[in-house]
Amino acid sequence: MAPPPRTTPARFRTAHWIQVSFAAAVGLTVAVLLVAGPGEQGTILALKATARLAFLPFWFAYAGAALVSLFGPALKPLPRHARELGLSFAAIECVHLALVAWLCLLGHPPGLRTFLVFGTAILFVGLLTLCSISSLRARLGKTGWWLLRVIGMNYVAYAFAIDFLRGPLAGGLGHAVFYWPFAALAIIGPGLRVAALAQGLARPTNPSPAAMGTTAPPR
Repeated sequence: MAPPPRTTPARFRTAHWIQVSFAAAVGLTVAVLLVAGPGEQGTILALKATARLAFLPFWFAYAGAALVSLFGPALKPLPRHARELGLSFAAIECVHLALVAWLCLLGHPPGLRTFLVFGTAILFVGLLTLCSISSLRARLGKTGWWLLRVIGMNYVAYAFAIDFLRGPLAGGLGHAVFYWPFAALAIIGPGLRVAALAQGLARPTNPSPAAMGTTAPPR
């Protein structure tokens, strides 16, 4: 009788997601800096590239439960891997923050408004990342964890929207490719969550946990 297939412990699967995401961000950064140079313009371009790379796992973590509620169980792997997607996003943000620090060392720090808006978003990312640890999450309680997720995830989505919707009609084809797809996702994501919530409210006898944004905390 053949032995049962070996399964990889969840913590090792999560570590793999983080390592791959971090390596992808580092590789993207190195490629951009090699092409555009390590000066101000090259660093700004690398910041834009890593922001867009980070947005992808964030978006699927943010909209995954709503997608399942609206389009069916075929998309269940998205909310099932919400924790891994969120930690992948946080790993890429570490590289992004290193680029911000490098830009400051070059003598070109972002403006105060940028630090306030996106610094607050990074604060929420840090809190959400810390609360991916079950013992810390338990200290918040179910209500506290739900509030942190709702406020934090929506604020981060808002920060991305501010970035991607800035001057969407400016520039040529390169600008359009670099901004429009991400601007569209930044609008679609909250729309999906609102639609899923409305769908859940329309079925009060058996509301969908995914639609209400109350899926079980990540493992």
